[in-house]
Amino acid sequence: MQVILLEKIVNLGNLGDLVTVKPGYARNYLVPQGLATIATESNKAAFEGRRQELEKASADKLQAAQARSKELAGQSVEIASRASDEGKLFGSVGLVEIADAFAAKGLELNKSEIQLPEGPLKTIGDFEVAVSVHTEVSFTINVKVIAE
Repeated sequence: MQVILLEKIVNLGNLGDLVTVKPGYARNYLVPQGLATIATESNKAAFEGRRQELEKASADKLQAAQARSKELAGQSVEIASRASDEGKLFGSVGLVEIADAFAAKGLELNKSEIQLPEGPLKTIGDFEVAVSVHTEVSFTINVKVIAE
């Protein structure tokens, strides 16, 4: 199924690209989220009429993401958790705990923006955690896990 992308999507394409995706992906995710439209002749014409408006909105989102990255990049947070004598946590520190710690500091960080590719943190120590606030804007934050 061919769709026209209304936003840049990682590993798929840029704004305005005509891409072929599986029908379920288009029907269940891209179209309901407003990320794409089905590539019919009328939708192609309507998209060309709205192209500048969509490009401006995309540029505004990018600028807002860059401003947030300047505010949040390099920030650090300390999270206390119960741990054994060897430094292993009883439980783990995940996305929710990191987002809550930043909220307690007065900084807005959504759990969907935090990336923990190796899973939750399970030991005491200092960790650099990747954050992606936009498809083109990524930075790191510091998370220090200490024993209670």
